Amino acid sequence: MSSLEAIVVQEEDLGQRLDKLLALRYPHFSRTYFQSLIEKGNILVNGVPLKKRGKPSLHDEIDICFELPEELTLEAQNIPLDILYEDEHMIAVNKPAGMVVHPAPGHPHSTFVNALLYHCKNLAGESGSLRPGIVHRLDKDTSGVLIAAKTTDAHRALVELFSTRKIQKTYVAVSVGAPAEGRLHAAIKRHPIHRQEMTVDETGKEAISDIKILKKNTELAIVEIGLITGRTHQIRVHLKHLKTPVLGDPVYGSESANKRYGAQRQLLHAARVILTHPFTKETLTLRAQLPADILPYWNRLS
Repeated sequence: MSSLEAIVVQEEDLGQRLDKLLALRYPHFSRTYFQSLIEKGNILVNGVPLKKRGKPSLHDEIDICFELPEELTLEAQNIPLDILYEDEHMIAVNKPAGMVVHPAPGHPHSTFVNALLYHCKNLAGESGSLRPGIVHRLDKDTSGVLIAAKTTDAHRALVELFSTRKIQKTYVAVSVGAPAEGRLHAAIKRHPIHRQEMTVDETGKEAISDIKILKKNTELAIVEIGLITGRTHQIRVHLKHLKTPVLGDPVYGSESANKRYGAQRQLLHAARVILTHPFTKETLTLRAQLPADILPYWNRLS
């Protein structure tokens, strides 16, 4: 079982061995896993094999044929889903915090994909994929609206909507302190030292967030963030940049505030997604209610 993906080498990738570069891009998989793919000829750089110690150049195209690791199986599991919308083309759910989107080493089962395979008995057109139906992702510890495709045509259409920024995504976060309101332009790139993290840097990719404060007190705020772009960890990095990190964030947050409030995960929630249905052309507004661990802050703040 396999799936194909292609990436382009960016400036932040330069100087990295091919196996390490891929492990940084796909942290759920190890360098050993990518070394195995390279040895099998499953990874091509500009259409030809490159040794694992080879270092790709800027703008090189890397084609990856993923194989499902032996320890993983894409089994259907009867996991309840909080369904917000469903028709013959697509499904939208309110993903709980703690649910991983697709199987990977370290998270072999009990993922959204396992639940989706059970719920959609015939997930058409995606049977060879490691991530059947998946058109976008939420971090494991981010809750809220998650959309999946049920057919190959729907998958293609929804991916196009996401990639061309024709879907409005609005998040709600609990922040430590109140950030400045308005539109934030702050480019993001991979951290030069901590390679699995992102950071604000003017040489990075354009990243734009619309920030609005819904509630606040002297220590915390409930913040609404509209994503104009969709960079990796964008909201978490932008709020850290404003010195008002997401409460509970173990990577970009305040360790002292996380301990003081006993936050068990990053309090970030995909609250609303608005899109034009790719087939019926109706406007869909998908809303996910605030989860139980954010509601107390909503009720507490003025």
